[in-house]
Amino acid sequence: MSRIWAKFAGMLSNRSLVGVDKTGNRYFTRKEEIDGFMKEKRWVVFKGEHDPTSIPVEWICWLNGQRKSAPTSEEMAELDARRERLKLNVARMKEEEERLAREGKIKKSSVGKLAGPDLKHFVGQFTDASKGYTAAEPSNAQDESRSVSAFRTSLYI
Repeated sequence: MSRIWAKFAGMLSNRSLVGVDKTGNRYFTRKEEIDGFMKEKRWVVFKGEHDPTSIPVEWICWLNGQRKSAPTSEEMAELDARRERLKLNVARMKEEEERLAREGKIKKSSVGKLAGPDLKHFVGQFTDASKGYTAAEPSNAQDESRSVSAFRTSLYI
């Protein structure tokens, strides 16, 4: 029992705070020996309700081990500014597209609603067969002899 208690106490005392995101989630790490190898364990302690969608992408990458170092506060501020610029650019492009659509210079298209495939062209490939035109087919006797000889040669290969 004391061994379990020692391990639990070690988990709490061995952890080190790596960073905090803008929503207040705290990120920790600790070194742990597993099967003779030192492994780094990473985890998050949520502020308030347990909501995995509140974790920023850069912290998800750190938690999963896709990046070695935790994101810095400067890097997070830069990424937030970049996301904000992207939102503004998207809004500006939508306004421009709506303005051009009102002026009649471009057709208004909605995202996600694409036209179906051109079936007339596809069906047109088969019109010869539907009109009764067929290619000359070899006789059944020739087909059978070819398949038997192919089978025999495959047995000896």
